[in-house]
Amino acid sequence: MIDVLGAGTFPLGNVLFSFRESILPAKIIILILFAGSIYAWTIMITKYLELKRARDASIRFLDSYRRQNHPVKLYLKRQAFEESPLYRVYEMGCAALGGELETGGVDTDDLFVGELSASDLELKHHQVETVRHVTERNVSDESLLLERQMGVLATAVSASPFLGLLGTVWGVMDSFGSMAVAGAATLSAVAPGIAGALLTTVVGLLVALPSAIGYNLLTQRIREIQVQMDNFSQEFTAALRTAFMRIE
Repeated sequence: MIDVLGAGTFPLGNVLFSFRESILPAKIIILILFAGSIYAWTIMITKYLELKRARDASIRFLDSYRRQNHPVKLYLKRQAFEESPLYRVYEMGCAALGGELETGGVDTDDLFVGELSASDLELKHHQVETVRHVTERNVSDESLLLERQMGVLATAVSASPFLGLLGTVWGVMDSFGSMAVAGAATLSAVAPGIAGALLTTVVGLLVALPSAIGYNLLTQRIREIQVQMDNFSQEFTAALRTAFMRIE
C-alpha cells in the first residue's frame, strides 16, 4: 500500500508502477503501441517535410511557367523542379506533346530554334486530347505518390484505441480472476492490476490522438496539391490549344 501511494506521487512513477503491475499481454500491447507511435511520428514528420518541399517547388515552378510566352518553352530550357509534382506532370505532358509532333513529321530537336509562333505548327484535336489524357494520368500517379504511407497513419488512428481497449479488458479480467482465486475483495488487492490494465487504454489514446491530428493536417495539404495539379493540367491543355490549334 505504501508503494502504491509512493508511486502515485509523481506521474512518471505512477506510469512505471502501472506498467510493472500489468500482465504480460498488456505489456506486449503497450510495447507494440509504443513502437507504432514512433513509426507514426516518423511518417508524420517525413511526410510534412516532403509536402512542404513539394509545395514550395510547385510555387516556384508555376511562377516560372507563367512567365514564359509559350507553354513548352520552360521544358526546353531544361529548368527542372524535380520536387514539384506539378512539374513532373508538365514534363510528361511535354514529352507526350513531342511524340505527337513527331508523328506529324516534326523534328523536335530543332523545334525551338528561334521563336515559335502558332503558325509554325499545328495539332489536331485528337492529338491535344492525347496529351490531356497523359497529363491526367500522371496527375493520378502523382496523387498516389503523395498519399503513400498515409494508410499507416489511418491504421494507427483506428487500431490504437482498440488495441488499448483489448489490453484493458484483458487486464481487468485477469485482476478479477485473481481476486476470485485469492478470495480477497479489498481495493488494495485489485487496484494495482486494474491500474496496469487501464494503462493500455491511455497509451492507445496517446498514439491515436496525435496520429488523427497529423493525418487530417497532412490530408489537407495533399488535397491542396492535388487540386493544384488538376488545375494545372487544365491550364496546360488550354495553352496547348491556343498555341497549336488553329481556329477554323
